[in-house]
Amino acid sequence: MPGHDPLAEGVAALARRHALDQDAAARLTRLGDALRVARWAPTTVRDPQGIADRHLADSLAALDLPEVRAARTIADLGAGAGFPGLALAAALPETEVTCLDSAGRKAAFMADLAAAAGLANARAVAARAEEWRGGPVDLVTARALASLPVVLEYAAPLLRAGGVLVAWRGRRDPADEAQAALAAHDLGLGDAEVYRTAPFPAATDHHLHRYVKRGPTPGRFPRRPGMARKRPLGHSLSDRAER
Repeated sequence: MPGHDPLAEGVAALARRHALDQDAAARLTRLGDALRVARWAPTTVRDPQGIADRHLADSLAALDLPEVRAARTIADLGAGAGFPGLALAAALPETEVTCLDSAGRKAAFMADLAAAAGLANARAVAARAEEWRGGPVDLVTARALASLPVVLEYAAPLLRAGGVLVAWRGRRDPADEAQAALAAHDLGLGDAEVYRTAPFPAATDHHLHRYVKRGPTPGRFPRRPGMARKRPLGHSLSDRAER
């Protein structure tokens, strides 16, 4: 179809879906265009329809949660190519978004992408979640980062009291969720609330897991880099504390 632009059409639909103004739609379009033409990107999804669906729509699904719209500080962990962090920065211009990734090359890519999209409220930092000291923040986000217990251990020390973690997940995994429930107890987080999402027509088994920080995170967290993945919390009562 002459003049058919899946990215522009996708952004327009997202703006209507989430009640975003024209300025936000323009930022999202610039973000998608910058990703599309980048010489290198840490993602295989570079086609216009894929960008609209798998990066932008999937990221903005979290806007259905009131705490996401209300957040004034966000830390996006293991942000990779910049999603969901940069998409949320485009939609929420009054919110300060920090995109964290341990790989310097990915952080540099995200900084270039933010600059190309004109996202003055976004910054990229090359740092591990266990070592970053930029918190406390209102909201932590994580998409396709690690198992739930690992994500919880990364996120909890960064959240203010009452802050929220939102983790993007695919098909639900009862064992992973059960381990995460034990980990949440250790980390000062409440029970999970899980929301099924359908951000684009081909999306199946997409879920957002929401955790609220109910109490203080013990001072032994975060453990030293690598320990969360090596010895995830929640596997048994005996390994719920650092030894």
